[in-house]
Amino acid sequence: MRLLHICLFLTVFHPSFAQQKITGFFQQNAQRQLAFEKQFDSLLSTSNQDEWMKFLTAGPHHIGSAKGKANAAYKATLFRQWGYETELAEYHVLFPTPKFRSLELLGDKPYKARLEEPVMAEDKTSGIKSEQLPTYNAYSADGDVTAELVFVNRGIPADYEELERMGISVKGKIVIAKYGGSWRGIKPKVAAEHGAIGCIIYSDPSDDGYVAGDVYPKGPYRPGQGVQRGSVMDMPVYPGDPTTPGYGSTENAKRLGREEVTTIMKIPVLPISYEDALPLLQSLKGPVVPDGWKGGLPITYHAGPSTSKVRLHLEFNWDIKPLYNVIAKMKGSHFPDQWVIRGNHHDGWNMGAADPISGMVAEMEEARVIGALAKKGFLPKRTLVFCAWDGEEPALLGSTEWVEDHAAELQKKTVAYLNSDGNSRGFLGIGGSHALENFFNEVAADVQDPQTGVSVLERKYAKTLASADRSTKAKILGNRYMKISALGAGSDYSPFFQHLGIPSANIGFGGEGSGGEYHSIYDSHDHFTRFKDPGYHYGTALAKTAGRAMLRLANADVLPFDYNTLTGTITEYLTDLKAMLEQLRSDAEMENKLINDKVYQLAADPQLKFALPKTKLSVPYLEFSPVENAIAVLKKDTEALKKRLSGADQLDAVQLDKLNAILYQAEQKLLYEKGLPRRPWYKHQIYAPGFYTGYGVKTLPGIREGIEEGNWSEAQERIRILASTLADFDSTIKAALAMFN
Repeated sequence: MRLLHICLFLTVFHPSFAQQKITGFFQQNAQRQLAFEKQFDSLLSTSNQDEWMKFLTAGPHHIGSAKGKANAAYKATLFRQWGYETELAEYHVLFPTPKFRSLELLGDKPYKARLEEPVMAEDKTSGIKSEQLPTYNAYSADGDVTAELVFVNRGIPADYEELERMGISVKGKIVIAKYGGSWRGIKPKVAAEHGAIGCIIYSDPSDDGYVAGDVYPKGPYRPGQGVQRGSVMDMPVYPGDPTTPGYGSTENAKRLGREEVTTIMKIPVLPISYEDALPLLQSLKGPVVPDGWKGGLPITYHAGPSTSKVRLHLEFNWDIKPLYNVIAKMKGSHFPDQWVIRGNHHDGWNMGAADPISGMVAEMEEARVIGALAKKGFLPKRTLVFCAWDGEEPALLGSTEWVEDHAAELQKKTVAYLNSDGNSRGFLGIGGSHALENFFNEVAADVQDPQTGVSVLERKYAKTLASADRSTKAKILGNRYMKISALGAGSDYSPFFQHLGIPSANIGFGGEGSGGEYHSIYDSHDHFTRFKDPGYHYGTALAKTAGRAMLRLANADVLPFDYNTLTGTITEYLTDLKAMLEQLRSDAEMENKLINDKVYQLAADPQLKFALPKTKLSVPYLEFSPVENAIAVLKKDTEALKKRLSGADQLDAVQLDKLNAILYQAEQKLLYEKGLPRRPWYKHQIYAPGFYTGYGVKTLPGIREGIEEGNWSEAQERIRILASTLADFDSTIKAALAMFN
């Protein structure tokens, strides 16, 4: 086998690689890796991606559908042909589908919503009705409610504060909210907390309809009757099957009763089109909304309530459905018990071309080419695992159940998890563990952008520079380093990263493939190949980026984790947190001063006192020194480790193996076993989705959300917990340093 490696290396080696270095590779192995990557790139095909997308999007392939199962079997067959040991991992999960849907405006101008997307001749699959999912929000409550209507803008907590200032209550009302501004599940959650009895969510044309551009089929944007489906399960509490929190939803698993589940919405929720929303919004009276609330419909937007009532009636089938994950493994030649995992989901709300099949076919092409090279003798040193997840759209079901079912093994063996989802033309975007930030900068520098011919790193820098304000431009001019973003929620990295502490990243291209097809029946092969990524050039760019990352992690002599960069990022988060607290204190003091001044002015007129706002509570000082001290120690040790790793070629094979195990398991020390307050499933103490932002990340979440909610004792306790967590993490860094003694 060693002879085959050398022969392959000699056939593709090029002198231009001679001086290039790759972090984690000893010099002699770096050149072999670069030569291998060159051959990997040369074998990638765009026609394969189109062939697979046509098959996979030929019908609705949501969880529990016949096409979904057929697609899983199709991919499993291909993976086996490419040389992977492949299984279909089956789980059984709660997946509600509509039994009855009705939305009516009553009164003297009655209107019954269509709740249906029309067939288009220009979109071949839009007319496939068999197993097509209707327009609905999964995990809405059943309900038949009639009430006045109130417009709540995006339906986030700040919007209800504005309604309160306008003197408008939603208690006992049905609310209507625009999509956007937060994850959709936050809208009914916050509405119910304020006493609403129903929630309607619509896509305003100012966001992804005719205001943004020509609508489908002339252009890519949402047509008048287009509707965004989606889940409203309270995933910031925990994702996965709501009846099996924290453990795999196998066929005979013990389940919570539906009445015991906390993550199903408490009120009925329904998504509608902007054509169906128009008569409802026209019925609203009350004050004209603030400018930031106004949309693109040809009306004056009022807050309400309406004079005529609205009736919302929803009933669901609450069925347990099977799902099928495809798990394909190629055993590593040197370290079979160290796994590098790649994943993308394969289920869609209907045809699901952009979301998720565009990412899925890129992953499949990566796997195909690696399989072809492995058959020539170039096996990866570590085991590669390619996954196609089912049930992501409703609640990250397939990935979460598999992760929960194999948690101990995954924490022992997994080096990293690399995720993708939808993909389109544009710019590289990466989020994830900041221990991988330098690694991905190197990867991005070696991938060519198909549109401009420069590296995807260079193009990302150009975009960042062009969109920056003047002061930011001055800071970043000439600095092509790419900061990766922090991950909240929204795709299948969440159980790996935030539950198990496995270093993870989410990778994709976008920014030039905007449209309004999201979660509609028009997310099709026809739409994708016209507007999202004609020719699959950015699908190939994704395959080059993720494939390169997989291969470098699989073959690295020393795993390329930079915990000094992670420590620097944590320091930035703490600085930001302290600045936020100081701003809150300053704002409270100023507002209290203004209120007190008004009190003095009105003291002689007691009848006016009822109109005075309440004095805000003072913002206390929190003691951050435990965290600051822990970071200071961590900074010193991670800096020392970064220097010592450059001499790792002096370690023997046994020492090197132990060092790598320490490096890839280190981030698990950033978990706190009891998790975050009121949501113990989320254990990572640096990154989590926000309780009221959903997809949006909260960094240092325990402390940050304690401050935001004014729960000062909880915030102080989370400071103590974070300091202890960082100390545990530092003990791992010290263990890595000890390998060099």
